[in-house]
Amino acid sequence: MAAILNPVPAIRGLTRLQWAALAAAIVLALGWGAFVAVAGPSAALICAAAIVCVFTVRDFRVGVMMMIFIMPISASYIFPRAMFGITGLNPLNALMIGTFASFLMVAMPDGSIRRFMPWTVLALVVPMIWATLNGMKNVPLIPPDFYEGNAIDYTNAFGYIRDELVKPIIMVVYALLVGAAYARSRSPEKFITPAVISMWIMAGLCIGYFLNAGVKFGQLAGEFARAFLSPLGMHANDLGRLYASAIAILLFTWDRTRRPLLKTMLFLTMGVVGIALLITFSRAAMTSIVLTGLIYVISRPNKKTFILLALAIPLVLIFTPGAIVYRLEMGADEGAAGMSAGRVSDIWTPLLPQILDKPFFGHGLRSVLWAPAMRLGEMFEVTHPHSAWIGAVMDTGIIGTILILGFWFTVWKGFRQMGKDTTLPSTEQGFFEGASVALVTFVIAGFVGSSFLPVPEQSFLWLAVGLMFGIKTHRLIEADRARRPAIVKAPVVVPRPRFEHGERI
Repeated sequence: MAAILNPVPAIRGLTRLQWAALAAAIVLALGWGAFVAVAGPSAALICAAAIVCVFTVRDFRVGVMMMIFIMPISASYIFPRAMFGITGLNPLNALMIGTFASFLMVAMPDGSIRRFMPWTVLALVVPMIWATLNGMKNVPLIPPDFYEGNAIDYTNAFGYIRDELVKPIIMVVYALLVGAAYARSRSPEKFITPAVISMWIMAGLCIGYFLNAGVKFGQLAGEFARAFLSPLGMHANDLGRLYASAIAILLFTWDRTRRPLLKTMLFLTMGVVGIALLITFSRAAMTSIVLTGLIYVISRPNKKTFILLALAIPLVLIFTPGAIVYRLEMGADEGAAGMSAGRVSDIWTPLLPQILDKPFFGHGLRSVLWAPAMRLGEMFEVTHPHSAWIGAVMDTGIIGTILILGFWFTVWKGFRQMGKDTTLPSTEQGFFEGASVALVTFVIAGFVGSSFLPVPEQSFLWLAVGLMFGIKTHRLIEADRARRPAIVKAPVVVPRPRFEHGERI
């Protein structure tokens, strides 16, 4: 207290090294303050990432926690895409590099680095690499309207590899780092907290943009009324899928947890994320929520569940806004083409010759950009085929699609096993059960959008993948440690000396 009231003696007692550290801190604070004043929020994010990197050197798990916060928001335009004029060098990538380097310093000495990546990941990564090599030669065939309108950020093979291969793999590395941190955590259940916070951030951004746009809720039912969400870096339908997966995870976690405070927080989070989902007016997301509710009821056939269902259904039917009903019924009188918002007639049908041309190995990632129908102007100008299933077959072929779906099936089986693993806390069991349901609804909704390759709307799914990897890695590391002492403590047999005849001992 005396040092606070009269700091002069304490300052005078500083050594030269301490004076140098204090001066460096002051210069850094002034420099970053000026940088933030000039560059705005982007500079603040860069500054925060730099500070976190310093702590990450001491413990790589700090960096992983920070990545959980910012991964969902990293796709938005409010997040800096470049630092120091270098495209692709952003706070998330810098933080990931620093976190991975810190992890290597921990994992290399004890040999646990070999447990970093499960072999099943190759079933996803290998088709991506093959499809990238297959498609990079076709970049010059992309119509110039796409890069002139900023629909894509590349005009050459290097940019194509950066955006179509490296960026998705960053999501995979993120999950692997989450797993590595989870495997070395003394309180693994604490990883749920940053996940909930990131859900609040993403839901809050959507609600904030809606309130700032000055658009009435009923106007959002229109086909092009949700453009104000564009700064979030994802289409409203993709945001809806992100929120739908979050609600599935939250619902089953809420059901399993026994702590009143956490249960209340999860319930409030579901409410906020649910409001954000409604703002997106995504029919696929709303369908995913209905499927989630059905799976929840079927998996819990008890009196309490059916009473809640009997009370909830009438309330939903009575208080559902007319705009949502209008949105769900949009195009019903026009058949499949109207219900699919033109996907059948203006996207999928024109792409059919492209799919049949090379059915086994595909045409390369994002091959819709140079499809003959696209170059001839016979279809909508879209950057993806609006179907994860069609996109997988067209880009990676039947062989690649089988490998990719095999990876996700393995992930789903892992989620199911963790959801039933009684050695885990009930909250974690609920988290993984919710993740398995979220994955099922995502795959079903994939018929009309998104991708089976890593994309931003899968952020919470990849977090769950990382946590699942972490549990398996922790058990493998413990098994390795259990075997190691047995080898070290094995009795050393010293051969008895042999003496020649007549030699004295």
